[in-house]
Amino acid sequence: MSSTNVATQWQAQFWQTVQQSENTNPLKDAALRGRLGDWTRALTSVVIATCAAMEWRASAKGHPLDILPVSREEYLALDVIAFERGDKHWRLPVAVMELENSQHDDLIAYALWKLLCVRADLRVLFCYRDNPEQASALVRWLRDQVIGALSIEQRTRLEGETLIVVGSRGESATFPYGFFKWWQLESNTRIFRLM
Repeated sequence: MSSTNVATQWQAQFWQTVQQSENTNPLKDAALRGRLGDWTRALTSVVIATCAAMEWRASAKGHPLDILPVSREEYLALDVIAFERGDKHWRLPVAVMELENSQHDDLIAYALWKLLCVRADLRVLFCYRDNPEQASALVRWLRDQVIGALSIEQRTRLEGETLIVVGSRGESATFPYGFFKWWQLESNTRIFRLM
């Protein structure tokens, strides 16, 4: 899969997956109630289903994977790792994802930093804010604190696509579109642009 369009493909497939009735209700209910543990569990199911729709195999808590010779639910202490289908062992992941439900900025920054340390075609950080208005400020802070801490050489060596997806209570009438805001890291400017 070409890494130049994997982010767009992932986003489109996520929208299709999250709108399926078995995914919509638990995620929407958890977001509206502010129950972040439930939100993370529901979002994990959506992410795993999205990976399957992308024809990837993915691991996460409650979703063990035996694609590598060592079977795990979580590899490298990352919430989700996805692999392209195939018969080769010890392959690199196609996608890595963190689903951070903490409200603490430093924990969200740590999750983004972890993702940037891994070679993959796609890195996705899902995080949560009570109000959608708080999302832009968080993304700017992550840009300044995490991306801004990288040297020019480190920034130019980043491969693949990096997304930040901020979930919130949003507008219940427009679920899921009012609940998720997407930013993509631009490879040449190293700033996050709203998708």
